[in-house]
Amino acid sequence: MDKRDRRSIFIGAGANLPHPSYASPRDTLQAALLELDRRQTRVLRYSPWYSTAPVPASDQPWYVNVVAEVDTDLTADGLLHTLHDIEELFGRIRSVPNAPRLIDLDLIDFRGEIAAGGAGKATLPHPRMAERAFVVRPLADLAPEWRHPISGLAIGDLLAALPADQRACRF
Repeated sequence: MDKRDRRSIFIGAGANLPHPSYASPRDTLQAALLELDRRQTRVLRYSPWYSTAPVPASDQPWYVNVVAEVDTDLTADGLLHTLHDIEELFGRIRSVPNAPRLIDLDLIDFRGEIAAGGAGKATLPHPRMAERAFVVRPLADLAPEWRHPISGLAIGDLLAALPADQRACRF
């Protein structure tokens, strides 16, 4: 992993419901990334956009997903709170796990830090990111040299280990 990836912060964004103000899930996520830029966090670049099957498999609509590299002076916990504030601003209602949603913003990796999390605290890296094509596939495009901070596995190895039913199609 090069120095850039060790210092990088990655945010995963996804949605599979149209938003009443922004229309498509992609438009909603683009607006959320702009909002992130207004909140002490700069979006440096982002992956290609993907259409991804719901996880676990279900009959709900496919998701639109992207991974963004950001920079901020916030702590990991501060950034997590900012992401939750933006989700709330965009109408996210947390109901049952894996429910369809207007927006989902996840802190995937914060400069390679490892943290156990807890109430209101970031768990780093994101605990299920390595098992999800909707994170691994766009992250592989954005940071092909990235390695999982705990396992040390290369992003290509994580991609190869994904279940076949987790489909991700580039826009």
